[in-house]
Amino acid sequence: MVLAGSGCSSTWGCDDTTVERGEAGVRVRVEDVYGQLRGGTAEVVDWRLELHPQEPSVGDLVHFHFRFDGADEFNGPALDVCAVDKKRVALGCRTVYSSAAFGPNGGTTGDDWLTVEHPAQVAGVLLVPNDQSYQGRTCEEDAKDGGGPHPPKPAERGDRL
Repeated sequence: MVLAGSGCSSTWGCDDTTVERGEAGVRVRVEDVYGQLRGGTAEVVDWRLELHPQEPSVGDLVHFHFRFDGADEFNGPALDVCAVDKKRVALGCRTVYSSAAFGPNGGTTGDDWLTVEHPAQVAGVLLVPNDQSYQGRTCEEDAKDGGGPHPPKPAERGDRL
């Protein structure tokens, strides 16, 4: 009698890569984690410093309007938006989702608020083109199915854009 065993030996490599942050601008073409264009654009339509109607005691906040063109209401991208000073240093950032730009009347413009420590220093509001909507698993979380390209670290206060 001969016993034969079968076995499978495999070693899979798991590589996490974080893509580089794209060039911020008032109007950007949306990029996925591979640097490929997603077929849409996003734009900061306008911004101003003003009191939030529900929290006037906080002081001036950055109220901005944004538009997503070429994105759909349900599976669209999410981009970082930052208030910046004259040297394009971020004073405050947040992520906005294209779904927030789809209004009840079919519009593609939304608005949001940014809190900054020194509102008088705000010189503009910029978008970062990298889609932040998909956060895939990392090698640390799952060595078998994780890895691959991941969006850049979200923009935050102090980053130069």
